Amino acid sequence: MKQHVWQLRSRRCFRVLERAFRAAAARFDTRIAQFSVQWNHIHVVVETRDARALARAVQGMAIRMAKGLNRVMGRKGTVFADRYHSRALRTPTEVRKALVYVLGNARKHLAALGYKLSPSFLDEYSSAAWFDGWAVPPTPPPGDPPVAPARTWLLTTGWRDRGGGPLRRDEMPHPNSSRPAPAARSHAQRIAGSPRLRRGPTRRE
Repeated sequence: MKQHVWQLRSRRCFRVLERAFRAAAARFDTRIAQFSVQWNHIHVVVETRDARALARAVQGMAIRMAKGLNRVMGRKGTVFADRYHSRALRTPTEVRKALVYVLGNARKHLAALGYKLSPSFLDEYSSAAWFDGWAVPPTPPPGDPPVAPARTWLLTTGWRDRGGGPLRRDEMPHPNSSRPAPAARSHAQRIAGSPRLRRGPTRRE
């Protein structure tokens, strides 16, 4: 995001993004399967037909997000500072690692700051509450989910059967990494300051 954009891990900004995810979950031959919202950027795991379909889906979603965030901030103009970057996931192992990365990002940053999180912690600024691939899945929140059901073999059964099995809720990206660099700690501190990020089980469990 542009530097003037408010941090995304807040109630008012996340509501805008969640509505945009819900509206764009299955459009233009692209399905948004999982997502997580970070302080100033967003991670998504998608299924798509091709690069053109992905570009159309991301463009539509970005326009909706930008309009919503500008309304919240009482501003006009550009919201996104950069275009999206995509990476094709080709193996069950790659898919599983991507899911751990997207859904476990907040846990990683908070753990780096010394937060003691419950093993059942789920990041409320993500699609974790709707994810059915946890070893111990939570009860999904009521209402329509902001993500679309996966259809490809890789994202339905491949990553579970051949990529390492269901995800543990306390699983993190790079679990054996050492103390983060100052930039990483700064990012983690901004996440930790978010009012909805709790140390115990989340509201959506």
